[in-house]
Amino acid sequence: MAFEKEILRRRTFAIISHPDAGKTTLTEKLLLFGGAIHVAGAVKSNKIKKTATSDWMEIEKQRGISVATSVMGFEYRDFKINILDTPGHQDFAEDTFRTLTAVDSVVIVIDCAKGVETQTRKLMQVCRMRKTPVIVFINKMDREGKDPFDLLDEIEAELGINVRPLSWPINGGMHFKGVYNIYKERLDLYTPNKQRITESIEFKNLYDDKLIDFIGDDDTKKLRADMELVNGVYNPFDDADYLAGNLAPVFFGSALNNFGVKELLDCFIEIAPSPQPTQAVERIVHPNEENFTGFVFKIHANMDPNHRSCIAFVKICSGKFERNVNYKHVRHGKLMRFSSPTAFMAQKKETVDEAYAGDIVGLPDTGNFKIGDTLTAGEELHFKGLPSFSPEMFKYIENSDPMKTKQLNKGIEQLMDEGVAQLFIHQNNGRKIIGTVGQLQFEVIEYRLLHEYGAQCRWEAISLYKACWFESDNDEELADFKRRKFQYLAKDKEGRDVFLADSNYVLQMAQNDFKNIRFHFSSEF
Repeated sequence: MAFEKEILRRRTFAIISHPDAGKTTLTEKLLLFGGAIHVAGAVKSNKIKKTATSDWMEIEKQRGISVATSVMGFEYRDFKINILDTPGHQDFAEDTFRTLTAVDSVVIVIDCAKGVETQTRKLMQVCRMRKTPVIVFINKMDREGKDPFDLLDEIEAELGINVRPLSWPINGGMHFKGVYNIYKERLDLYTPNKQRITESIEFKNLYDDKLIDFIGDDDTKKLRADMELVNGVYNPFDDADYLAGNLAPVFFGSALNNFGVKELLDCFIEIAPSPQPTQAVERIVHPNEENFTGFVFKIHANMDPNHRSCIAFVKICSGKFERNVNYKHVRHGKLMRFSSPTAFMAQKKETVDEAYAGDIVGLPDTGNFKIGDTLTAGEELHFKGLPSFSPEMFKYIENSDPMKTKQLNKGIEQLMDEGVAQLFIHQNNGRKIIGTVGQLQFEVIEYRLLHEYGAQCRWEAISLYKACWFESDNDEELADFKRRKFQYLAKDKEGRDVFLADSNYVLQMAQNDFKNIRFHFSSEF
């Protein structure tokens, strides 16, 4: 019974948004309310030498953006909450896509002035595909922005999901006075303060004249009119609709100034799903099964620069994970035991003795894991849905300092294991090519190689259109293809064949000339 209770009190979710919508700030404030941190780091402030808890990498502190998903766990009102703060920048979308496979629900942050932006649309498509329940937090209400009703219309149209406000802003911008919490029927009045919150007043009847004492005559009239419209236009909140991924509850607030964050958290723990069943190739895995199963959805190199170690992030899908117990690494077919599994608070780690379905544990990795690996209590299981996508930008990577060859190779190997970029070895000249989906990744790789591994690299341009994996059941045609296209061939990190097309025309010609060869644009085939 205690085992079932532990699983039911888990809430694992990702926070996603376009860059600069306030995702990392919201994460900070959720941690603040959970008592996990006592002072929030000013994400953008250079005056105070403090940065966001979840942005712990040196490059993140310098640029004020998240470049890697960070995991934070804390206890709040007898619930165990696991937050995954994802990068918003499109160059790191692949990291975010993979993170969405490890969560049971999602909070989308939208800037009230900018509305729905490109990256938010793309991430929402993944949520819809996976039927992940979504809560929307409209941020920065203390700045001038769009009308709340216009924002709700935009969310419905752009993200293709029905909405239902569960809090409502009282004015906006300079005159923002707080929110009316529809879900709890109370008035939350806030003073702008980054470190603390003010109290809320229960208000079941909006037609009580005392309301005027708190927010003034004009805002009282407007709030009453708005609430009539909200109740007339939007269907009442339905829990089942939300859990099926068809309805998004909407909250308004300002993460930086603590408006509406506690309301979001209080409602979230009540309505958000506990760990959900996971689809494996062989069968559906339910969280309350006794036997442990889990998969690696992320690998992070060098979390502790003193030890050059990698950490594999494992999402527990079922059962209970225990320290020093043998578990089967399905791909290697061998048993492994872990003496120091860790729970996360961004970069800070603490050793855990046990973890349950829904939790995320870090396992020290000396090269045994790759993204998508499955760990079980003995069963042959394979979790799918963690592909690498075909890169769009390519550069040769060269060593600038021959004395540091060993460090460079180690750095490249560990950073490629993270899945932020892909390594190809050209068959023709044996040179290393790095493929990414965006320019920023090259800068991050160069920076991390220098500062974490003491290795200096330089980039050399290469003109390529697409890298795609290929296979065929026709051995003769495959051999012919490899002979004729030798100058375009490479091997990926796993030793699989890759075709490097330098133009769309070359790729189309190859597809037309070799009908029995299958070309894949994601590594999962």
